[in-house]
Amino acid sequence: MPGYSGGQTLHPTYKDVCSGETGHAECTQIIYDPSKISYDELLEVFFQVHDPTSLNRQGGDVGTQYRSVIFYHNDEQKRLAEKYKTELDRSGAWDKPIVTQIAPMEKFYPAENYHHDYYEYNKNKNPYCSVVIRPKLEKFRKVFKEKLKPKV
Repeated sequence: MPGYSGGQTLHPTYKDVCSGETGHAECTQIIYDPSKISYDELLEVFFQVHDPTSLNRQGGDVGTQYRSVIFYHNDEQKRLAEKYKTELDRSGAWDKPIVTQIAPMEKFYPAENYHHDYYEYNKNKNPYCSVVIRPKLEKFRKVFKEKLKPKV
């Protein structure tokens, strides 16, 4: 579920969050079945599909609303996220330090309906989809192909 979290504004809209004044980050609420995928695997995907070393920036998008952040729901998720981040940082996988924040999930605000399945509805209409999203999806599909469901 796309949405916003981590800020002080109640019930923000996309326009509010884009202003950079709400304190919220654009994020995704993931509900998963631990018998099918582990939290560690989700962390692996998270750190593979974006640059966790760029402060308040993802690609051409700049501002605190684009910060790299993991919102945890319990102490175990917090512990695992911190461990994964520390180990990845120590490994030298990135040339720069990882700046990903690890913060408690206090309130999640679902994004407006037009953000749901955004890529699917806009992949052939919006250049952002072909320039930014498509390469990330291709990388994801290549790196994690053994974890994907077969196409029916």
